[in-house]
Amino acid sequence: MFTMSHMNAVHVPDLDLNLLRVLAALLRHRSVTLAARMLGLSQSATSHALSRLRRELGDPLFIRDKQGLVTTARAEALAEPLFQLLGDLERVLTPPAPFDPRQAQNRFSVATNDYAELLVLPKLVHRLGRDAPSVDLWFRALGTQGVHRALEHNDVVIGPSFPSSELDGAIAARALFEDRFVSVLRKGHPAMRKRWSAEQFAALDHLLVAPGGKPGGTVDTALGRLGLRRRVAVGVPNFAAAPFLVVQTDLVLTVPERVARFIGQTLPLEIIEPPLELPSVTMTLYWHQRFQNDPAHGWLRTQIATSGTELEGGSRQRKRK
Repeated sequence: MFTMSHMNAVHVPDLDLNLLRVLAALLRHRSVTLAARMLGLSQSATSHALSRLRRELGDPLFIRDKQGLVTTARAEALAEPLFQLLGDLERVLTPPAPFDPRQAQNRFSVATNDYAELLVLPKLVHRLGRDAPSVDLWFRALGTQGVHRALEHNDVVIGPSFPSSELDGAIAARALFEDRFVSVLRKGHPAMRKRWSAEQFAALDHLLVAPGGKPGGTVDTALGRLGLRRRVAVGVPNFAAAPFLVVQTDLVLTVPERVARFIGQTLPLEIIEPPLELPSVTMTLYWHQRFQNDPAHGWLRTQIATSGTELEGGSRQRKRK
């Protein structure tokens, strides 16, 4: 015979939530055998759980009579809020639904430089217009801010490889495509009639795209290893004005090859291999690990990565030709 003189005050943090599942099953089926079968437990384990529930709640909860288990007034009062609680808990813990780009109305922001905008944006916008007509995309200038700061206000960052000192376990990365550096001159440039050596290259007047407004870069480092220096006659913050300066002057611009070929489609420019070894540039996609399993964010990363893959594929086709 189960007797209680008063109901216990339950200390919720110490309560085993599995006991609530057992209680819900007993309330539904009014049978230890059926409740055990539904929960995948043995009958003895279910009976043991009922004993614990009785101790925790200070109430017999179920009384056995000829018809089976009959609920006490306390158990009857618990039924509706318990079912509501477990239903809410299940909804909270259910994985998010797959992202449906055709129905979505998300707005994503991407921090990047104008190099990536020239190459990735057209392909990405085309994909979104076709597959996600109501998804908005905002590109913002990456500038000289670090990847951590850029990700504070943007969903992803597309940029050249950041130093390892700026990355940690909170930042995820995926390489998009590689590019090599070439030099761009106007057609008829006097340098085209001379010996194209590192010394002659360094002696020319150069145009530098410097987003941070500071001198120095990949070309300067490579020349320095040869004991050479160049004169950067003009520095600009982005690629917008650079090709128009080159086509109207004797300035030499050294840029990633894909940009050079892009601007060379509409302007009379010569693309030449620089007479010194320059490292390739790898454009990389960065995001914060807190969005790793977010369906919408994952979809965006896939679209950007696919656009990068298309660029890589096009580069291999040009090389085979």
